[in-house]
Amino acid sequence: MAKYLITGSYTSAAWAAQIADPKNRIEVVRPAFEKMGGSIESAYLSFGEGDLVIIADMPDNVSAAALSMAVSAGGGVANLKTTPLISVEDAVSAMKKAAEITYAPPGN
Repeated sequence: MAKYLITGSYTSAAWAAQIADPKNRIEVVRPAFEKMGGSIESAYLSFGEGDLVIIADMPDNVSAAALSMAVSAGGGVANLKTTPLISVEDAVSAMKKAAEITYAPPGN
């Protein structure tokens, strides 16, 4: 299964709703991940540019995109970003393949 980094920011309305009725939102959204065939590996609230950080396993890009679309359409999370992750081992394999490619940038 592929891994994804999901980040986003709660809207002010979403924060107000959570302050009025606090609950573990990860447990609330977990079924949406599972419906797409995925799972939440870890999740955190953060301070700074965003409020949410989730590492998720999803079966494919289409499932990850569908989940992102559904969450975005809900309106409670802004600036939602879904970033595919690769392992360090896969990155090293990609580096080795890149060494086999001859590429000339524009203007050369």
